[in-house]
Amino acid sequence: MKPRTAASKVLTRHDLIDRYGRPRKETVVFTNGVFDILHRGHTTYLAAARALGDALIVGVNTDASVRRLSKGSGRPINRVGDRATVLAALECVDAVCLFDGDTPLALIEELVPDVLVKGGDYATKPVVGQETVEAAGGRVELIAFENGYSTTELVERIREIPE
Repeated sequence: MKPRTAASKVLTRHDLIDRYGRPRKETVVFTNGVFDILHRGHTTYLAAARALGDALIVGVNTDASVRRLSKGSGRPINRVGDRATVLAALECVDAVCLFDGDTPLALIEELVPDVLVKGGDYATKPVVGQETVEAAGGRVELIAFENGYSTTELVERIREIPE
């Protein structure tokens, strides 16, 4: 089977729902984030998320959405098209879809994934979309972060490099 190109895995919301929406036979896993500078923590997290089902869909914040999240000065570093394409190039990612809201709730409500995945830091806070997923018979899974890997920390280290 010929591998799909990264560009073919970046889908519009309409195309995503056509391909992965309900009814479906496969178990669809959904996660979301900024994924500004892809690092080892991201890749281990995404691989673990993919292992929970048959297809992993990643929602990616648009640049305007990232700026509203107050991720820090100058963020995002990489533009949304670049971030989406890099994520889509990963074997464990089946599709990438952009969202412009402050949360991916509207996308989750349309897709209604079988498994909603977030990082372990959500153990003490609500997961956006949890009610929708659980009402449809799905579940929420939290995946522990790999210590020492954070985009914010990586950006700080880069900024400390002498010129």
